Amino acid sequence: MKVLALSAALVAAGISVNAQAVETYTIDSSHTYPNFEVDHLGFSTTHGRFNKTEGKLTIDWANNSGSVDITIDAASVDTGHQKRDDHLRNADFLNVVEFPQITYKSSNVTIKDNKSATVEGQLTIMGISKPVTLDVESINCGPHPMKKGTHVCGFDATGSFKRSDFDVKYALPAVGDELKLKIQVEAHRD
Repeated sequence: MKVLALSAALVAAGISVNAQAVETYTIDSSHTYPNFEVDHLGFSTTHGRFNKTEGKLTIDWANNSGSVDITIDAASVDTGHQKRDDHLRNADFLNVVEFPQITYKSSNVTIKDNKSATVEGQLTIMGISKPVTLDVESINCGPHPMKKGTHVCGFDATGSFKRSDFDVKYALPAVGDELKLKIQVEAHRD
């Protein structure tokens, strides 16, 4: 009875009470960097990242689910070496003129214990879509310490895929086929 009275009082005060509410978030592009690593000629590992990412997330805490919709500017690839970056942008690799975006859209999100998750979805590179699963190793949500009134969630995700599955076959097998992903995301609640 006390819970019902409290809920009625909150509604009367204009505060919505909905335990099933889905939270929506906008990715903070200045704190989100999909990065990758790939074997280089069997001697070393080349690292790179994409500097421009945008998208939306939803979290349904009540049902331990959500959604992810991310768009990456393919031309923002950055390995710290201009000549290599220019090559990655051309038709041998990402063909950014014809395919300027890389996208990832979830098909299923399973949140475990509010601290980790599995995200199944479709990764699209150069117009080819393939399933890729991401393991979210940490989920940290709370008030932003420097932006009063802003709620933020941060995520660390990992995954891998074969670039040949997306018809990116230049220099195989000398340059590795498997790309390992690490994606650090910060997102602000809408």
